[in-house]
Amino acid sequence: MAHDGAARVRSAMRAVARADYLPPEVRDRAGDDAPVQIGHGQTNSQPRTVADMLRLLDPRPGQRVLDVGCGSGWTTALLSWLVGPDGTVLGVELEPALVRMARAHLAAQQVARVRVEQADPERLGWPAEAPYDAVLVSAEARELPQALLDQLGDPGRMVAPVNGVMLLVERRDGVDEVTRHGHYRFVPLR
Repeated sequence: MAHDGAARVRSAMRAVARADYLPPEVRDRAGDDAPVQIGHGQTNSQPRTVADMLRLLDPRPGQRVLDVGCGSGWTTALLSWLVGPDGTVLGVELEPALVRMARAHLAAQQVARVRVEQADPERLGWPAEAPYDAVLVSAEARELPQALLDQLGDPGRMVAPVNGVMLLVERRDGVDEVTRHGHYRFVPLR
């Protein structure tokens, strides 16, 4: 099944143009396999990193996904493509200007079944609508965030960078298996 997931991620990356989710002044960098500054101390992650995270997360059609630190909306749009017409994606972002940017980008691209909400600085994620089938975290935590684990369904998958290492949490029958998947750099989770 992992091979099928990898093919679906490649298709999503081709279908959802990164340029459509970058500020106009940096759109010419959309093809760079590098993080791109989107303002407010935040970046649009390197495409190879995003693809790696999506392969690990393995979102399936019909799932409900939480996108933590959705930035300019690109990962939210990719997740929407992957969960298809029966799935939903909720993006949360702390920076108000990026919430507005993500909403504008997603609306301009007519991405359906997604919502972007202003994150609560006192509370990670969006517990009011938990549990989620999958949680994608695009900012680096110092330790695996318990508040987000509490929002993960069973079965469920969460991908999060923790202390420079990409972690995959696979929850099944009340047991969390955590595996390590290489070193990455991200902006800090706030």
